[in-house]
Amino acid sequence: MTLPGSPYVAYRGADLFIEDCALNALADRFGTPLYVYSQAAMLAALGSYQRALAGRDHLICYAMKANSNLAVLQTFAQAGCGFDIVSCGELKRVLAAGAPASRIVFSGVGKTRAEMREALEAGVLCFNVESEPELELLSQVAVAAGRTARVSLRVNPDVDAGTHPYISTGLKGNKFGVAHERAVATYQRAAALPGLEVVGIDCHIGSQITEATPYLDALDRLLDLVEAVEAQGIRLHHVDVGGGLGITYTDETPPEAGVLVAQLLERIDARGHGHRKVLFEPGRSLVGNAGVLLAEVLYLKPGDEKNFCIVDAAMNDLARPAMYEAWMGIVPCRTRATAALTWDVVGPVCESGDWLGRDRVLAVQPGDRVAVLSAGAYGMSMASNYNTRPRAAEVLVSGSQAWLIRDREDAAALFAGEHLLPG
Repeated sequence: MTLPGSPYVAYRGADLFIEDCALNALADRFGTPLYVYSQAAMLAALGSYQRALAGRDHLICYAMKANSNLAVLQTFAQAGCGFDIVSCGELKRVLAAGAPASRIVFSGVGKTRAEMREALEAGVLCFNVESEPELELLSQVAVAAGRTARVSLRVNPDVDAGTHPYISTGLKGNKFGVAHERAVATYQRAAALPGLEVVGIDCHIGSQITEATPYLDALDRLLDLVEAVEAQGIRLHHVDVGGGLGITYTDETPPEAGVLVAQLLERIDARGHGHRKVLFEPGRSLVGNAGVLLAEVLYLKPGDEKNFCIVDAAMNDLARPAMYEAWMGIVPCRTRATAALTWDVVGPVCESGDWLGRDRVLAVQPGDRVAVLSAGAYGMSMASNYNTRPRAAEVLVSGSQAWLIRDREDAAALFAGEHLLPG
């Protein structure tokens, strides 16, 4: 039986598999909580973009904030991806994974002087500049370093992505990007500043988007600006349409990536911009459905109003439910031929907000393992050490092979950089 989200996570008889690896066996081998990722699922998701872009001048820049494990980055680098980064920590990760800096775009609203300098020295492809003050500072840093910063302005198109307000980024009330009505003037300023080379235009309207219409609306507004900017004599080499395509957690039906890309390219061509390089910044859609979080059932605690299934994974391991009230599928790693009950699946952290799923019908007993589905994006990358809890281990699967790609933390490592007072 295949579950919603990914054909690479499915039951074979009573046991849940990811590719050709039984998840219970992985839990026995590596312990829990445990993140497990399917490399085949990642490459299949990427392939949908690549096939749609075949023959076009393009660069797919994986938005690595979704999942920044080195082995995941290595997988995408070897498959020809570029990368979208938002910090110099992410820059260091990409370089450590073997990707060239020339395939990196540096986004983010709060780049520091030191980050700008480091990215310039590394030779990133371009900076997605998000404000006029950032533009001025980048010019100063580039001149002082004796380098030229290639820039693309991230424009806020004021388009509603129809997603959770915390992950909507393209409205006037959001902190991201240069206001649409200020864009032409800001491009004129960029072209006049020393140390800068204008190379493109960028927008990103949000995350977990499940319809094509917001993308097409934003693209039209972006192409309007391309034409207005070039009318001022400023050439734009590339158009970056961002990312944010959603995945299936329960019953969502986002457009297939290749279909969406084809629609966007058709619009670009129809408006006479087919000669431009096109950049995409997918994140969640490449890794979200490729991962699961495994947890062991510790206790079952029936109650008058709620039944609680207490597991060893918690909000520090997976923040999305607590932060966004996100719904994520939870299923047993081995099915039982016993009656199921309705449980709130919760963790050990001392917060009432520490839950992974509410009102889930499960047939489980203490010692059983459960899998939180579609946990490949914004899972481990948002994990913390709250309650001094070590972060989970991570495993990458390819066929019947499984590699440990991050060691489980131990408590000593959590306070290794702290210091007692003298005496």
